[in-house]
Amino acid sequence: MERLKERIEVASKALSTLKVLTAISTLSDIERDAMIQRFEYSFEATWKAVKRYLEVVEGVTVSSPKSVIRASFETNLLNDSESRQALAMVDDRNLTSHTYNEKLSKEITSRIPEHYKILEKWISTLKNNF
Repeated sequence: MERLKERIEVASKALSTLKVLTAISTLSDIERDAMIQRFEYSFEATWKAVKRYLEVVEGVTVSSPKSVIRASFETNLLNDSESRQALAMVDDRNLTSHTYNEKLSKEITSRIPEHYKILEKWISTLKNNF
């Protein structure tokens, strides 16, 4: 249980760093790069916190981000629409390794504010259920 609390706290702190950048309407190149980096580590921290929650609280063992999302839907941590968006978020996260492509980085960055909302909701639900 203590490890779960730690993971939720780490994810919350990561998300708070991402939130700052989602509030900026026009990003410089450096801010865009920072947003992508913050999205990457916020996503990683969040899905791993949810993975731990599913193991400890729900008794569900899963090992990948997409399987965590599917299990989150099955355990009502995410609704159908949120689950679909979260699966698309995984795809964006996987594409961030190609952010040297400016067009792609701009496309992903434009979707990060919506991804942030899902990540924040996911962690909020964990906190409320824990």
